[in-house]
Amino acid sequence: MTRYESRHAPLAPRSVFLRRLGEVVALSAGLVVVSLAVGMWGYQHFEHLEWRDAFLNAAMLLGGMGPVEAPATPGGKLFAGFYALYAGLILLVSVGLMLTPVLHRLMHKFHLEEGGETAAAGEGKSGRRGGQSGVDSPRQPGGKR
Repeated sequence: MTRYESRHAPLAPRSVFLRRLGEVVALSAGLVVVSLAVGMWGYQHFEHLEWRDAFLNAAMLLGGMGPVEAPATPGGKLFAGFYALYAGLILLVSVGLMLTPVLHRLMHKFHLEEGGETAAAGEGKSGRRGGQSGVDSPRQPGGKR
């Protein structure tokens, strides 16, 4: 994952933002797929459900809805309880991951507007206008640079 720009840096181009968004969406999707596989395995192992029923129960828990069928075995009840707690955390983590680049860009944009700066004003990393570097040039007679 890439680091985000600091508050003094210009706004990242749209392509960088879209790449960051794609990275976190892929990471969140991978986390959900692995969690779904663990849930399906647990429901098949502890509750002896068919894979379609195991998928339905695991997906409903990951989506925040709750299980479709109540567990019948003691091991299934323990698994369902712990998986429900885990699924709730995964839901929150994946939503938080996907919102991170969007909220960062939004706050960065507000900060730039608040400071009167714009990303397209020709500023370099130093924040000076006109492409000047951070090194002061010698003054000419009369105080001009």
